[in-house]
Amino acid sequence: MNCIIVDDEPLAREVLESFVGRIDGLELLASCDNAIKAFDILKKEQVDLIFLDIQMPKLNGIDFLKVLDPIPKVIFTTAYREYAIESYELNVVDYLLKPISFQRFLMAVNKAMNGADKVLEEPKPVLDELRSDTPYIFLKADRKMVKVYLKDILYIESLKDYVRIKLPQKDVISLQKISFLEQKLPEDCFIRIHRSFIVPIKKIEAFSNNVIEIGGTELPIGRNYKDKVLNVLNSDTSILS
Repeated sequence: MNCIIVDDEPLAREVLESFVGRIDGLELLASCDNAIKAFDILKKEQVDLIFLDIQMPKLNGIDFLKVLDPIPKVIFTTAYREYAIESYELNVVDYLLKPISFQRFLMAVNKAMNGADKVLEEPKPVLDELRSDTPYIFLKADRKMVKVYLKDILYIESLKDYVRIKLPQKDVISLQKISFLEQKLPEDCFIRIHRSFIVPIKKIEAFSNNVIEIGGTELPIGRNYKDKVLNVLNSDTSILS
């Protein structure tokens, strides 16, 4: 489904662009800061869905919608509640109030794709459990699914709504929660040492009560994770005593 974003707020456009990028069923054709630019896009491209702000300079979203023929599917994205009744009279798909959560965004997109065979789901990492010799995980990065071999991971760092997978030659940054990866990675191979870090146990080169060292990098051990981390690491060293 080809879509465009029309919103005069740069931050709002960035949020919507990141949401669209997480859904394989959407293709973003353009992100416009006013309705006039969007009108030019509509004349040249086949647009199936518009994410449309209402309060904008030059031409507001409702007046813009009234002059379109034909009218693509429209999801209003606005900070104002008072336009809700008028918007539904225009037969829009949904009316999203800012700040917009991804879950609410996904619900609106599913309404727009009412003819789809199945509802959309947020892309998740896929762990290959069938090849125990070289297990890997697929992560969405740069609008594609990237294969990351577990044996290559030095550590995983949380960047709020993103994660950074630290590899020997490069970093892979994916729009993903670290808590989801924590659940999916094999717990006998990986351990969470901090709210912001997961590490492969076999790659730990040294540790103390407060830090672990991997690949020459020191990472902190969080207070809430210390007991578990030290128990696991000390149990490994006790085998040699």
